[in-house]
Amino acid sequence: MSPQDERTWGAVSHAGAVVAMVCSAGFLGFLASIVVFVMYKDRGPFVRSHAANSINVQISMFIWLVVAAVLYVILGVITIGIGFVVFWPVFFVPPVVAGILHVVGAVKAYNGEWWNPPLTPQLVR
Repeated sequence: MSPQDERTWGAVSHAGAVVAMVCSAGFLGFLASIVVFVMYKDRGPFVRSHAANSINVQISMFIWLVVAAVLYVILGVITIGIGFVVFWPVFFVPPVVAGILHVVGAVKAYNGEWWNPPLTPQLVR
């Protein structure tokens, strides 16, 4: 695979995740990342790195959403329902942060830069 193709597919792994997140209200963003990773992981280290980073961003977003849901329920019960009304915007934060990380990752991949997203554990390598 040529370096330009690696850069393109690295950018597609991030940009595809953003498009899938927008089209599915955040539920299917991982699909584009996984498809690019599975199809192109053995064709070059650059595309593998960016596709793995894209999956890692999606995994961390899922973890953040689970933690937010648990806190939402706990705070809602403790505050006798007031927490349900006050804390519901917390569910918008993880997808927005993931979207920003994916956009930055797509730009960096297209420019040929190696990048590890912040606040993201390296679970897939």
